[in-house]
Amino acid sequence: MGNSILDIGISGLLTAQSQLQTTSHNISNADTPGYKRQQVILNTNIPQSSGAGFVGRGVHSTTVQRIYSQFLVSQSLQVQTQSQSLDSNFAQIKQLDNMFAEATSGLSPTLQNFFSAIQDVATNPSVIPSRQAMLSNAEALVSRFHSMDQRVSQIRDGVNSQITSSVTEINSLADQVAEMNHQILLAEGAAGGQPANDMLDQRDELVNQLSKLINTDTVRQNDGSINVYIGNGQALVVGSQTLSLQAIPSPDDPENLTIGLMSGGNTIQLPESQITGGALGGLLSFRNVSLDSAQNALGRIAITLAQTFNEQHQLGLDLNGNMGQDFFIVPPPKVISASTNDSSSAIAVGISDFGALTTSDYEFSYDGTNYTLTRLSDNSSVSTLAAPSGATPLILDGVSVTGATILPNERFLIQPTIDGAKNIAVNITDTTEIAAAGPNRTSAALSNTGTGTISAGTVNSLPLDPNLQQPLTITFHAPYDGQYDVTGTGTGLPATNQVYTAGTDISFNGYTFQIDGNPAAGDVFTVTPNNSGSADNRNVLLLGILQTTNTLENGSATFQSAYGQLVSQIGNKTRELDVTSKAQANLLAQTEKSIQSISGVNLDEEAANLMRFQQAFQASSKVIEISNSLFDSILRIG
Repeated sequence: MGNSILDIGISGLLTAQSQLQTTSHNISNADTPGYKRQQVILNTNIPQSSGAGFVGRGVHSTTVQRIYSQFLVSQSLQVQTQSQSLDSNFAQIKQLDNMFAEATSGLSPTLQNFFSAIQDVATNPSVIPSRQAMLSNAEALVSRFHSMDQRVSQIRDGVNSQITSSVTEINSLADQVAEMNHQILLAEGAAGGQPANDMLDQRDELVNQLSKLINTDTVRQNDGSINVYIGNGQALVVGSQTLSLQAIPSPDDPENLTIGLMSGGNTIQLPESQITGGALGGLLSFRNVSLDSAQNALGRIAITLAQTFNEQHQLGLDLNGNMGQDFFIVPPPKVISASTNDSSSAIAVGISDFGALTTSDYEFSYDGTNYTLTRLSDNSSVSTLAAPSGATPLILDGVSVTGATILPNERFLIQPTIDGAKNIAVNITDTTEIAAAGPNRTSAALSNTGTGTISAGTVNSLPLDPNLQQPLTITFHAPYDGQYDVTGTGTGLPATNQVYTAGTDISFNGYTFQIDGNPAAGDVFTVTPNNSGSADNRNVLLLGILQTTNTLENGSATFQSAYGQLVSQIGNKTRELDVTSKAQANLLAQTEKSIQSISGVNLDEEAANLMRFQQAFQASSKVIEISNSLFDSILRIG
């Protein structure tokens, strides 16, 4: 009897001791990141059968268990990886928003100053200081494009740097998870399968840190280890083995770093669309959705401004009596051959319609049968069976492929606007080369007796007619029969018996004018070279009108409104990410609160447990004391 009571007392003493140790352990780790509250699981010993029934034989500890909810932990990982992705994206796009929305350093003030200088030249076409101011403001506009593009490029470099550091940290965490798998396997094997709670907490915390960087899924194995998968199911940790990630130049665009997986000595590129969570996913999303589009949009404004300005400038006459040349240097499309292409493969790309340009990049590919040009923003495409040529180009959104030497399964990345703001430049430096005047002058003979008048006329769009400045004479028939003859040098000249209709266009030698009113018999009108046009402002007025002309987006946006749309898009996206990231952070806080309510250490509760387990320890000690007293009494009787 004494021994039975002693055994029961000892079992109670030992379990109370385990409970006190576990409670003390909980209190000590109340602030340890990732720690989950533990408790001793008790079970009764096998009772002893007697004639009076089963008599209890005390208690024993079966295990020390973590208070743990796999559902809440898994939910927390998903919520957290989304929260980190949004936070990372927001932190990056905020830089863009600050740059584009800045009222004093943005593009709008400089663009306005440039066109104001053009209006000043229109007012004083022969004044050199006005012309110099126009060139200076053109240089300032180009400089602003350059500085904004440089800032975008710095942000891109920052993204590349963060991708590299994120990959390094992911690899480090993966190695630590694999090592913890190994240590847990050894520890639990040595303990007969009892859970290594503290190691499990450490491993969970490593996975938690990993999910902040990239979308992570875990699968528990029968031996207690976990396999870690990233993206859409790519294994990162398998037992105690790891596969390393690497930041590699994109095969399509080496200026962008992307993610590669080291496997068997080879590096396999992971599709960026599969990396959707964590800080790394946020960086890639920002670059692919916001950064590339913003740089393309800025470049589109630059090259469209340069091209349309050049086209109008070439229709005018400068102070030297020469037709205008290109005012700006227009950057060509950027073409990148995939790293897997043959070195001799090449394509010829141009822009056939600047007004149709979008902010997307394009891919040109050949599958052995079809030559395909694809808009990457939505994967819309056009195809042809024959290789594109100058006579039969492949065109999409104003991007024109006019030649291709390409092997099957090769591809090229086409970025028609990305270098626009970076490489735009002013082409002229001499103020006399500003083509402010019209190339021709029209006049009516002083001897005319009718009321007919002739307009100043305009130059037809490029290419220029080689006979543009050849003199023309328009003579109405005498006696008057409503017809006239045109004489001079040029295509279709002389032109006789032309029927007169007041106000209709008359076009010869690439020059269009109108005669209005009622000419009389024998009236003469002439078109002659504008040899003394220093005070002529007809072409510079047309240059000024470009400010309010809907030039971009198929004739629906001006330069200013296109820039305003860009600022608005960046601002709206920034606001959206600000709101959604805060909402996701609140959801994460609620999820973590739920986890803490189950797994967290409550110091008040643990303090009460200390008292309870202390009393149990003391009571078991008393049982042992009583057992000893009973045993002594039996000895004395004997």
